[in-house]
Amino acid sequence: MQDTRALALTFEVSGLPPVKTEALSIFAAGHRQATRVRTLLQAALAAAQRTGWTPLPGPIEVDLVLRCPPGHRTSDASTLLGGVCAVLQDKKRVSTIGLAHLGVLVDVALYDDDRQIRRLSYHEEPAEDFSYQVRVSAVPDGV
Repeated sequence: MQDTRALALTFEVSGLPPVKTEALSIFAAGHRQATRVRTLLQAALAAAQRTGWTPLPGPIEVDLVLRCPPGHRTSDASTLLGGVCAVLQDKKRVSTIGLAHLGVLVDVALYDDDRQIRRLSYHEEPAEDFSYQVRVSAVPDGV
């Protein structure tokens, strides 16, 4: 039987992405990134439901496009990519903190683990308001 799973998912998110800049988990209740984390999870959930997406088990690529007013970037590329990738992986492995405050969003995962990432890309585009686009896609084994 042929595998009909979607191999790429692209979606838009309003506002700024979550950033990963400290040892404290961005999933901790009351974390200063909590609103950004929830916004990203809600957008990922909507895109996954719309397309029938299931988490990718193999090697992946993550692309992040940040749209922002010229000269108003708020963080560096590595902290932006780190935050987005942490949120989109399976959160059930973050067992050292409680995740009940995320409700059904705790189950939103576009892939299993960051170790699957074989390619990352980031670029910025000028815009009046902050927003971003995320693309997660499968890459061939061996990359």
